Amino acid sequence: MDSFQIPYKKTNYFSKMILDYLEEKKSVQSFYHRFPSLDNFSAQIEEKTEGFPFENRKVLVDALTHQYKNTSTGELTQQHLDKLLLPNTFTITTGHQLNLFSGPIYFLYKIVSVINLCKELQEKYPNQNFVPIYWMASEDHDLEEIQYFNFKNKKIFWEKESGGAVGKMSTDGLEDVYQKFSALLNTGVQAQELRDLFKKSYVAHTNLADATRYLVNALFGTYGLVVLDGDDQQLKNLFKPYALKELKEQVSHKEVTKTGEHLRAQSYPQQVHPREINLFYSGHNFRERIIKTKEGYKVQNRALSFSSPENIFEHLENSNDNVSGNALLRPLYQEVILPNLCYVGGGGELSYWMQLKSTFKAFEVPFPMLLLRNSALLITEKQHKKLNKLEVSVEDLFLSQNQLIVEKVKEKSDIHFDFNAKRKQLKESFKSLEQIALQTDPSFMGAIKAQEKKQLKGLDHLEKRLLKAEKKKMYDLVTRIEIIQNDLFPNQSLEERYRNFSEYYEYYGKDLLSTLFKTLNPLALEFTVIID
Repeated sequence: MDSFQIPYKKTNYFSKMILDYLEEKKSVQSFYHRFPSLDNFSAQIEEKTEGFPFENRKVLVDALTHQYKNTSTGELTQQHLDKLLLPNTFTITTGHQLNLFSGPIYFLYKIVSVINLCKELQEKYPNQNFVPIYWMASEDHDLEEIQYFNFKNKKIFWEKESGGAVGKMSTDGLEDVYQKFSALLNTGVQAQELRDLFKKSYVAHTNLADATRYLVNALFGTYGLVVLDGDDQQLKNLFKPYALKELKEQVSHKEVTKTGEHLRAQSYPQQVHPREINLFYSGHNFRERIIKTKEGYKVQNRALSFSSPENIFEHLENSNDNVSGNALLRPLYQEVILPNLCYVGGGGELSYWMQLKSTFKAFEVPFPMLLLRNSALLITEKQHKKLNKLEVSVEDLFLSQNQLIVEKVKEKSDIHFDFNAKRKQLKESFKSLEQIALQTDPSFMGAIKAQEKKQLKGLDHLEKRLLKAEKKKMYDLVTRIEIIQNDLFPNQSLEERYRNFSEYYEYYGKDLLSTLFKTLNPLALEFTVIID
């Protein structure tokens, strides 16, 4: 096995805001709290110690104990659950949707990043304890995003109608999905392990939250990962004061709107646009927005209206319903119920979080450090040999396919394709003509400019024709480059955003996770290439 890193800015797959964040540019510094370095965790620990009440720890552990009552926990996970009661225990958290069979493989990279960071922090700060957390987005309603995964260029799809929070959804129909998936797997030992894992996760459990907890615990339980379901009444009770403040003052709308103006001033896009109230009212098989009206508050699409925020919570005490934050306030909820130091997420997630710093300040909740999760490209030894034979470097693969082919065709061609020098020479010649025109008759300037544009366009056309002819001559080379890049970058995107881990597990087996733990360094802040 071999591995190396590539700077994120050389991959062409990350936004300007994230690249500026990684370089700690001044333009982005006002949108985060502390940059994720080992030394900076000291101040974060101190701040969270002061800002996290012991009562919340007890509620958290009670809730987790209840959630784990039917799950066989590994020794390290159980130790972590017990340590969460201690005032010197802190969490590192990542969250994700309840994608079928985990969805794209970057799901694994997120969790590996969190676990590895906890190990590094334990070495740096031996007097504290660090617990890795996976937050299940069980209240999400977007079934379309999670009801499939890709395996061997086929979409394994769960035929299911949307019906409320995905965590509570029945696993009916997943026996059929299992049969489809099983038929695509080979007959090897590792393939059988995948069959067993899918069956025990999704066929043996009655709802998606329990199935996902089983799956994640089966993969990462021995590494001490704690799986947390935020859709828990005990935990939501801790959020009540913040929900009341949101209802009364519309805090998040005001603060996120101001932050959005600051983002635009720095030429960064807004990841999310706030509503006036960013809370949901959840009941049996429904979850609807709470809307402010002239008379008070109402629940969208329901015959529920209230005169005041207090009236809402009085009603909740006599029902099984609850109030929870939407996607915008989920981060705040997370930090209220967890002794958390750092959130680990993808580029889009971190951009989202960076709109919330002033909201956290308004609610007087410590803002966590933000860490970009590890990203990786897995290349087999066979694929690497093909690249070497084609004289294509791994770095070359991050170019667009057209750019990559053009560069390799020019490289291999007997014809000199550097038209840039000719363009430069042509522009200089027309500059001389412009000087002559200015000294004689300036009215010629328009004609000169038009002629320059025409000749430059002619050069472009000639270059394209020559390239097309050379590509045709090098058909075999071009085809092989297209095949290898399409294999490693499906749909011209990072494979981590497309393929499911099972496609790699069928090849690597249990070595897949051990390889990821060895090679992914969460604080390196570079893209990892793994050749095995």
